[in-house]
Amino acid sequence: MLLLGEVFNIDICSYAVMSNHYHVVLHVDEDQASSLSNSEVAKRWLRIFSGPTWVRQWAEGGILDAHERRLLDEWLDRVRSRLCDISWFMRCLNEPIARMANSEDGCTGRFWEGRFKSQALLDEAALLRCMAYVDLNPIRARMADTPESSDYTAIQRRIKEPEDQRLMAFGHAQENTKTLPACFLDYLELVDWSGRAVLAGKRGAIPRDTPPILTRLGLESRGFLDSITEKPRTFASAIGPLDLVRQFAQSVGLKFIRRGIPAPSS
Repeated sequence: MLLLGEVFNIDICSYAVMSNHYHVVLHVDEDQASSLSNSEVAKRWLRIFSGPTWVRQWAEGGILDAHERRLLDEWLDRVRSRLCDISWFMRCLNEPIARMANSEDGCTGRFWEGRFKSQALLDEAALLRCMAYVDLNPIRARMADTPESSDYTAIQRRIKEPEDQRLMAFGHAQENTKTLPACFLDYLELVDWSGRAVLAGKRGAIPRDTPPILTRLGLESRGFLDSITEKPRTFASAIGPLDLVRQFAQSVGLKFIRRGIPAPSS
């Protein structure tokens, strides 16, 4: 997964690998994809695929004839679009896992139950909600007691390997630098606070004072806890304020769309 994060123009915000499924929160960076040079596009793709012979020849400094050059231009346009395509990201993640599992089990056939499901996160509140939900999955499933002991999760990697740059960074480090909308220490406090409430099972014991990050985002504490602990009855296609969900539906050509738990207004 982390290798794919280096290849694709898709940032990994959070992930949690469970016993029979996994969750991942992604950020698609179309601007970065459009700014890549042709050689960088080819270099990235050839890290995970062998590619046509003439592409490898060109990438190694070879000279192409006119016909091969036209084919290369078409190939580069196609690959550039794939580098910011979540479907291709998931395909490159799921297929090797399926082949490996089938090889270990000595069987053939379908490994995954079905196609992956995705939700559009339309604002910062929805993003942080989803990340907290994903990071708390092992704790909610009683596979771990704390975030730092939750194996195969992004939050454990962030804690134990803070210099690892393969995950999307927290904080507003520099102008024009893409970062997650929170300070990492505040996010840790948020996850720890939410995790303690889930494990105790006593919402009444939650302190009345909301963590700083909730205050900044205008989130009401009880609503936030409900949104990350209660399993939705139906799968939503988008999560966020109503106006953003309407805009998203129009952008994808849909008249109706299932909406997730919205961000409470401040």
